[in-house]
Amino acid sequence: MADYEILTPETVVPYLDRTPSLQGIVDTSTLQVREVGDGNLNLVFVCQDADGKGICLKQSLPYVRLVGESWPLTPKRILAEARGLEAGATFAPGLVPHYYGVDDVTHVLAMENLIGWGMFRAELNEGHAYPGVDRALGEYVAKVAFNTSYFAVEQNELKDRVAAAVNPELCRITEDLVFTEPYIDAPNNSFVPELAGEVAAMRADETLRAEVGMLKWAFMTQAEILVHGDLHTGSVMVKQTDDGAQCRVIDPEFCYYGPVGFDLGALFGNVLAARARAAVLHRPAEFQTWLAAAGPAIWDAFESEMRRQWAGRLDPTWTDGMLEAWLAKVAVDTVGFAGAKANRRIIGLAKVSDIQTLPPEEHVTAATIVLRTASRWIKERAALGTVAAANAVFDEVAAEVIGAGDLGAEDLGEARG
Repeated sequence: MADYEILTPETVVPYLDRTPSLQGIVDTSTLQVREVGDGNLNLVFVCQDADGKGICLKQSLPYVRLVGESWPLTPKRILAEARGLEAGATFAPGLVPHYYGVDDVTHVLAMENLIGWGMFRAELNEGHAYPGVDRALGEYVAKVAFNTSYFAVEQNELKDRVAAAVNPELCRITEDLVFTEPYIDAPNNSFVPELAGEVAAMRADETLRAEVGMLKWAFMTQAEILVHGDLHTGSVMVKQTDDGAQCRVIDPEFCYYGPVGFDLGALFGNVLAARARAAVLHRPAEFQTWLAAAGPAIWDAFESEMRRQWAGRLDPTWTDGMLEAWLAKVAVDTVGFAGAKANRRIIGLAKVSDIQTLPPEEHVTAATIVLRTASRWIKERAALGTVAAANAVFDEVAAEVIGAGDLGAEDLGEARG
């Protein structure tokens, strides 16, 4: 159990009143407080006063909220989130919420309350397009990547930063839930019975399991940049404004130094789930066309920003040819990590509403599309070579699976090509 106070909506105001760094941000005498945390780990309180001023408090619990006290977890992970928000504010200002600070005693992080913003995943689920957000996310990854890597940080300094950012418990969750458990009979796994044949085929695929192992190895050993670590569409808030669609990246508590392609892959893999949902619900062609272009747009913006920053690299012996080789490797990694992130959302713990909220038949069809596409991405990533080429795999698989719809949902697993 915790040796500190776990906040409730009733105790947030006293907490704000006694915390000097947070006094004066809102009028606590008129404050309305709601606990809105729908994630897997933490408490989240959104607070707004009578004048419309707000603040958001996030408290890390000493266990996994989704499971309960039987799965203990260090509350110090909130410090990793603070590190991620600070990096975003420094290198990609305007793409993360304003950050007020972190209390390392109560494990409470304070940031801007994004009043009137919506979760990107929920908006995509409803068929709402946000043109420009895809490119903004690619730029966010690139700006943080360049400026937290050896491209921009002196060698000894970066080694110290890598050591300070070690996040073993959260990384272990990723290692288990993304790269291990979906491919074995693990107690955290669950899926509808109609997917049993699909899952069995995946687990029997030695090539797939070997390639997943290589991705896990890369995740565990390649300390390239300060990655967000959990950059899915549920970690992005969006809003339509007079200046167009805006976004803010939130929830970097899985932040650590890892492979560049991991954050890009997380985004691409979650766009895959959104595309599968849109396909089975027969969303308007305009929306599906925009969504289909989102993955390549994320990559294109990332690549463009990396090229723009390249002139500022510290080591002049890193040639333009080295940049080309590096980008090619990151593209391949991105495709592989996207596949791994997508598969776990169907089979493992912590699923996504894109698929879970579909009617039963559409659920099976969409999940099958995701699993087949993702598995091909993992196995064929080197041959595909680019995000654009991987993106086209979705169209092939969706046509195959939806075309097999007259087989009946129970037969989809057996129809696996």
